[in-house]
Amino acid sequence: MYAGLKNTPCCLCGRDDTHTRIAVPPRAITLMENGGPISWRDVVGPVTLRFCADDWELVSDLAIEMDTHPLSRCNAAHVSLDLREDHEALLSATKGETDQTELEARLGSEAEETLDAVDDPYTEERDVVEAIVVLRALEALDVRDPSGDPIVR
Repeated sequence: MYAGLKNTPCCLCGRDDTHTRIAVPPRAITLMENGGPISWRDVVGPVTLRFCADDWELVSDLAIEMDTHPLSRCNAAHVSLDLREDHEALLSATKGETDQTELEARLGSEAEETLDAVDDPYTEERDVVEAIVVLRALEALDVRDPSGDPIVR
């Protein structure tokens, strides 16, 4: 399995000194700058985004105050991800597309649990921001509707 960058820069400004990280579903790559060439179906597990301290304040404000996500401004070249092995190149065999619905459902339900516990003193602001970004990204991708129900296709 190919492992993408682990010590990634801020996905908004490219600064190496990062402050906070969040995880989003692989399909969210399609919402990011330079995400087109990356096959989100070949990503194994969540995609990690890192932010510098200055940009984290902006991301936090966007999520908490405006109930939105900053993914359209994030550079997909600065994310950390794991890609599955390329069986087609190694074995001259075709492998089916990875089904990301289970991961998306898990991340969505964890995000909802976090927002349900927003008044809990142990719930951190980072967790709330991550939850909002995940849910708004899934809605923008038509994976979940605003009521929280998965969209069945």
